[in-house]
Amino acid sequence: MQFDHLKRREFITLLGGAAAWPLTAGAQQREMPVIGLLGPLVPGSSGYLLDAFRRGLAESGYVEGRNVAIEYRLAGGFDRLPELAADLVRSQVSVIAVSGGEAAVPAKAATQTIPIAFIVPEDPVKLGLVTSLAHPGGNATGLNFFTAEVNAKRLGLLRELVPAAARVAVLINPRNTTNTSSMLTELEPAARALGLQAQIFNASTSREIDAAFAALAPERPDALFVAPDGFFTSRRVQLAALTARHALPATYSVRDFVDVGGLMSYGASLTDSYRQLGVFAGRMAKGAKPADLPVVHSTKFELVINAQIARMLGLTIPAGVLAIADEVIE
Repeated sequence: MQFDHLKRREFITLLGGAAAWPLTAGAQQREMPVIGLLGPLVPGSSGYLLDAFRRGLAESGYVEGRNVAIEYRLAGGFDRLPELAADLVRSQVSVIAVSGGEAAVPAKAATQTIPIAFIVPEDPVKLGLVTSLAHPGGNATGLNFFTAEVNAKRLGLLRELVPAAARVAVLINPRNTTNTSSMLTELEPAARALGLQAQIFNASTSREIDAAFAALAPERPDALFVAPDGFFTSRRVQLAALTARHALPATYSVRDFVDVGGLMSYGASLTDSYRQLGVFAGRMAKGAKPADLPVVHSTKFELVINAQIARMLGLTIPAGVLAIADEVIE
């Protein structure tokens, strides 16, 4: 009788231990949050942005492989973003970090519960990501840099560098629908105000970039305005080489182009934006609710000029432009 009692007690103890196993495993999983990083970046050419994202995570106390895991979903364009967003939701990641409206919108559509950190150049209220900038109200918040709103200033700076310009070619990526439509809305009136005639050229692939330059060459535009776009940034070496070959003064949205031989850039710092994306994702991984985190505006804008390229193009950089440049590359 006593033996049966002991056996029964051992069995209950064993059963209790078995019941605790999943809880222990779950606790271990929660100790290592998983952050999904989704965007149109091209794998292999975006390491500097991924490093900036990791720096932001580190500011929140997370180091990849030590106390956080990162699931990378770099689409290399826009077509696969909805599919990759759904994949991250199925994987039940702790947080989804997204870059660009084309990634943020499908991520928001795929989940109303997983926290989403975003960086978008468009208005996040118009995109349906948040109820308001001060009170996001849902599962998404992040950084907004109104790229479209600085395009008029960028075009004006190009005009100052090339004062005789009358016709400007504008290179856009039609697949980046949200960014492109808002940019053109801002750019066309700005061009008219400056007395510039704008002509649009489309490119969504590397071959289409070559084709666009082949098409614009006979038109002999005075300058080129490259739209802000993640794909274009990934093809910055190709674009800088083509503008040099055609001796075409060009302006870009981020300094990454100038570093590889572009003439001029003005816009939000892309590396700082990805760092802030990492900060937001880290705060959410620690339990901060997106609904309680106001959307912040990018405050780091930079004007970078490549003086060597300016000289090669026969351009004199006006003193007023030099005075406000954040960096002049010699």
